[in-house]
Amino acid sequence: MLNPNLDEIQLTKDDYERYSRHIILPEVGLDGQKKLKAASVLCIGTGGLGSPLLLYLAAAGIGRIGIVDFDVVDHSNLQRQIIHGTSWVGKPKIESAKNRILEINPSCQVDLYETRLSAENALDIMRDYDVVVDGTDNFPTRYLVNDACVLLDKPNVYGSIFRFEGQATVFNYEGGPNYRDLYPEPPPPGLVPSCAEGGVLGVLCGIIGTIQATETVKIILGAGETLSGRLLLYNALDMTFRQLKLRPNPERPVIEKLVDYEQFCGIPQAQAEAAKQQAELSEMSVRELKELLDSQENDYLLIDVRNPNEYEIAKIPGSVLVPLPDIENGSGVEKIKSMLNGHHLIAHCKMGGRSAKALGILKQAGIEGTNVTGGITAWSREVDSSVPEY
Repeated sequence: MLNPNLDEIQLTKDDYERYSRHIILPEVGLDGQKKLKAASVLCIGTGGLGSPLLLYLAAAGIGRIGIVDFDVVDHSNLQRQIIHGTSWVGKPKIESAKNRILEINPSCQVDLYETRLSAENALDIMRDYDVVVDGTDNFPTRYLVNDACVLLDKPNVYGSIFRFEGQATVFNYEGGPNYRDLYPEPPPPGLVPSCAEGGVLGVLCGIIGTIQATETVKIILGAGETLSGRLLLYNALDMTFRQLKLRPNPERPVIEKLVDYEQFCGIPQAQAEAAKQQAELSEMSVRELKELLDSQENDYLLIDVRNPNEYEIAKIPGSVLVPLPDIENGSGVEKIKSMLNGHHLIAHCKMGGRSAKALGILKQAGIEGTNVTGGITAWSREVDSSVPEY
């Protein structure tokens, strides 16, 4: 409750000891700590942003925390998703998060929603919480969270991360702008690489996630000035913070209902186009590639279209690095033409998507080729387990 009846909320002896550093702050005080205890916060996602966010909300004394996630803990998560540990690999993230939250604050009520947030369930899940915090990493869910918060009149504490850069703001708070004022339309699918493709500095997640936690606490306390109307931009490499002003767009379409956000973001069309392109490509499995490599035949050119730093982590023997960006700008096409010498072209990447895209570009340039399905990830799992997965 953002405006609870403070006379009905009691702090225990343990609360006074635990939150003493809060209570002695004039901006928090006894009433502020009671507000935190009475408040409920829903966190969408327990990944890089959700991890520090949940830790600090639990430590701050939030009385009720809801968590929406349907994923399991993976080894690759542990570099940044600090709420999880090695012993939880392969287990549900929400269970891992709840276990850690209760270690920090045993009196916190933790509600778990092990499901994918959708237009069908979002309003029901979000309705009973005071503040919603968006810790997601994809555009359909961000638009869904935004629109549901607008319909329910909930503050939406937003953050995003990529490589060394992060953003944070507060949407839909006290008449301020919402996500559609920042991004009226989603970018074309595939234009913005995921963290799995582009990478992310682990500690960047901590910085943006704790900024989200700070804004959430301020909203509950009614203290200070929130980021509503301001987009905070952080660059970890330069160690710089910048702010951009955000204003509601008076011509913005009115949000009247939730829609199909996968469709809105063009994902089905992009998947259909990718499937069509894939169907037009020749394919081979990693086992077939292994047989070809073992045969000692030399009438093929195997290219790797990943980024140079990925190539340093793991490579398939005999492959030549020609990054996808080089193929897109044309220099890689010319390089491949110079190396091909009438040989058959085979391309691979991490999982098969980027190499299919590269082959589509090369096909337009008159170069036919074969895509390795599953990429080097499948090679590691099915052919050579000594090749690291990442």
